Amino acid sequence: MSPEQRNLMRQRENMRRQIMTHDADAAVRDSGLQLNPQERARFESRYIQERRKVEQSLRQQVETERQKEIPALIQQLRKEFQIDEPGKGPVSKPAASPK
Repeated sequence: MSPEQRNLMRQRENMRRQIMTHDADAAVRDSGLQLNPQERARFESRYIQERRKVEQSLRQQVETERQKEIPALIQQLRKEFQIDEPGKGPVSKPAASPK
């Protein structure tokens, strides 16, 4: 991995951590609890832990749904592109000549 790619990954990870910390702080505020610093740290830690579980579960659900949808998508695209390719489209019957 190039130094630029590593740096970009570090930046993304730092941004993700900042967002998580901000969201954990908001969760403490929204809870309405009055916590001492030790309890607050435990609350934030648990929030982050449980949120990761929720996000992992959602990723799995999305992946499962994606896998269900992919075959139909491929089939649709196969039909669409077969029609557009010259010489590979459906063969049309010649018009009947009037007699």
